[in-house]
Amino acid sequence: MSDKTAVLLLQMGGPDSLDAVGPFLLNLFSDRDIIRLGPAFLHPFLARRISRKRTPEVERQYEKIGGRSPIREMTENQAQALEEKLGDGFRCFVAMRYWRPSTIEALAAIKREKITRIVALPLYPHYSRATTGSSLNELKRVLREAGVKFELSCIEPYYNHHLYIGALAERIAEGLTRFPDRKDLQVVFSAHSLPQSFIDAGDPYLSQIVETVRLVMEHFIGVTHRLAFQSRAGPLKWLEPDTEKVIRELAANGCSELLIVPISFVSDHLETLYEIDLCYRELAHSLGICEFHRAPALNCSPLFIESLADLVREKVAE
Repeated sequence: MSDKTAVLLLQMGGPDSLDAVGPFLLNLFSDRDIIRLGPAFLHPFLARRISRKRTPEVERQYEKIGGRSPIREMTENQAQALEEKLGDGFRCFVAMRYWRPSTIEALAAIKREKITRIVALPLYPHYSRATTGSSLNELKRVLREAGVKFELSCIEPYYNHHLYIGALAERIAEGLTRFPDRKDLQVVFSAHSLPQSFIDAGDPYLSQIVETVRLVMEHFIGVTHRLAFQSRAGPLKWLEPDTEKVIRELAANGCSELLIVPISFVSDHLETLYEIDLCYRELAHSLGICEFHRAPALNCSPLFIESLADLVREKVAE
């Protein structure tokens, strides 16, 4: 047996080609941790129907950012950087919830290395049953079915970790350099939305997002900011205000300089590269916001990688 510890980075994943969009959406809509499509026996049928309906539009979106999601490559880069930061006693692996490498593929790779200790590291700083909850449920399910003995520990949400906050502040400071004047600057934090029913049922996602924004803005006293939510889908009531609505309101009030800060996203993917960089930028310009920029995603920010390493070390020390 190896004396190394496996660090398993858990991420949502994304289609690696246009042909993968449909199967990826089917995997996504089949997950009852995200959405419950009627009674359980009807869920597979409804998931197939919704994914077929959504596939053509989502394919068009991916076409506009190069025909695939960059999230696997970026997550593997993060894993490599983290492994280098942690040193010889660790090996880092990647498990994508809805695409490849799957959880079972990642566990097979860990088994081949003869590693028995796993630290699960969700790449979701803020807990939600739809992200961290779903990924951990899948990991535990696969472990049960595989019948393989691993010593498993899981890193808690790190929305308030000082190095994570510092990494976000660095990215925002980088974004602010695009505005030399700043007399009319507005900062909008844009988080992935959730159905309001999740929050009403006790999901801590919203309160953790709010706390992250508060801690980050301690680095930017006097800068006006708002929190908004993007990527809503379907007729349910979702978290508000919607990012598009906030952009319209700011433009109507004379805003001409806008910095969007992706919050709850730790790497670039469809929501940043398409929704913010293309859709929101086009909207802002059409409304008279002449200076529209996005703070860079964390991706392989050295301070972000250091924050992940610190979390892993703390967990192993326990």
